[in-house]
Amino acid sequence: MLEKLISHRLIDLFIRVGLIGFLVIYCYQIFKPFIGLMLWSVILAVAFHPMHASLARRMGDKQGRAATVLVLAILLCVLVPTALLAVSFADSATDLVRQVRDGSLKVPAPRAFVAEWPLLGDKLYALWSAAHEDIGSVAARFEPKIRTVTKEILGYAASAGSAVLKFMVSLVLAGVWMAYASSGHAAARAIANRMAGPGQGDALVRLSTTTIRAVAQGVIGIACIQALLLGAGFILVGVPAAGVLALLVLLLGIMQVPALLISLPTVIYVFMTDDSTIVAIMFAIYTIVAGSVDNILKPFMLGRGVDAPMPVILLGALGGMATGGIIGLFLGSVMLALGYQLFMAWVYDDTGLGGSRATGGQESRDSPLE
Repeated sequence: MLEKLISHRLIDLFIRVGLIGFLVIYCYQIFKPFIGLMLWSVILAVAFHPMHASLARRMGDKQGRAATVLVLAILLCVLVPTALLAVSFADSATDLVRQVRDGSLKVPAPRAFVAEWPLLGDKLYALWSAAHEDIGSVAARFEPKIRTVTKEILGYAASAGSAVLKFMVSLVLAGVWMAYASSGHAAARAIANRMAGPGQGDALVRLSTTTIRAVAQGVIGIACIQALLLGAGFILVGVPAAGVLALLVLLLGIMQVPALLISLPTVIYVFMTDDSTIVAIMFAIYTIVAGSVDNILKPFMLGRGVDAPMPVILLGALGGMATGGIIGLFLGSVMLALGYQLFMAWVYDDTGLGGSRATGGQESRDSPLE
């Protein structure tokens, strides 16, 4: 009789677990197309919430109105430069094609020292000289490669347009989350308490939010500052396609790749084409200073207000970027910070030390999750 009862209960349990598993898998398949947008919207809501809270206080605690104003302002700041950049890029490309076809494109003559460069100096000097004398014949010789590169550039442009559209939709959703920030925060605390145990949810939510904001300021914010500084320098000295170069600096900064890949060729171009050596030297110094901004600000921005050492946040951002793209920049840093805190909590609870430890250069006597 007992065996029969156990057998019935096991069958009952398997059926329930199977139904729950089927429901979870089916819900995941339905929600899968929106996961990226939802993650981005939550990240944007967390990153912009301090601005939203400050704006709401000034507007008489009107959460919805403050969220609407903030979202519209951000959309305006994103759409206007994007539209101007797209128009400038299209005009530049059209003008370049026209000049190549009618032979009016003038390529400056190479300096003599170009031929002395190791490995590629002679070939580069010969190609540059040919382009200076007759750009049309050089373009005709490399037409297949130019077509291939053009198709790839158009593909990247389409991807960039799609990314901007997704960002706009995510930002609108983020505005909804910010308008209901109080209930959202309470739900996040309840979920975290359920997962980590009573009393631990607040610390997990706080760590997640501070990490997202630190990465937004320390990676994306610094990349924007660096792109603006270098872009302003490019415009002042008259570098062609300065907006496109500034955008490339921004993307490289987000990917944690040195801006030197863009600034060094630009400095070389200015030295070779500008008549004033003083202007070229001043531009080189300015470029070096602007390119070093991330090295100065990043240690302060990434570690500010986060209960985890700065190297943990930086490694999480880099690893997440390598595995999951830009969204992995945030998810990787949050997950590694949470893992670090959980591991340290386990270590000090297990040894019974009471939690005296160093976190981000500061001593703390509390358990990491309390």
